[in-house]
Amino acid sequence: MASGESTGARTRARELLVQALYQKQIAGHDCAELLSQFREQVAYERVDQEYFEELLRAICNTQADLEQSIDTLIDRPLEQLDPVELGILLIGVYELQSRIDIPYRVVINECVNLAKRFGALDGHKYINACLDAAAQSLREVEVKAKGSG
Repeated sequence: MASGESTGARTRARELLVQALYQKQIAGHDCAELLSQFREQVAYERVDQEYFEELLRAICNTQADLEQSIDTLIDRPLEQLDPVELGILLIGVYELQSRIDIPYRVVINECVNLAKRFGALDGHKYINACLDAAAQSLREVEVKAKGSG
């Protein structure tokens, strides 16, 4: 796969992840059910399937810890977050914590774009502010290095 193709496939994987995490919150489906359902979708053929499955499993397995991290970033109770915004923040915080191979600016940009596509009007600004704050602590060295260059 060419670099641009893999980038697009990973972006599409994140889009599907937002949908899966939304469904998990609204319908209460577990990870195995979600994997089974999404593998059957036509859209699944066009995503980075390995990445989708890795993130879905990891987020399902560590959701309580991720939500604790998110709780320190937000200005309201976690229960008051829009389900789409929570899903995007779960993806962003997970990637900032666990996928240091992805530059923090890419993580933030991808999540802002997800919020523009799936979230409420101006929700992307909230996502940007929360993930920027997360990057300051989770990727402190990387953020400082980018700021000084």
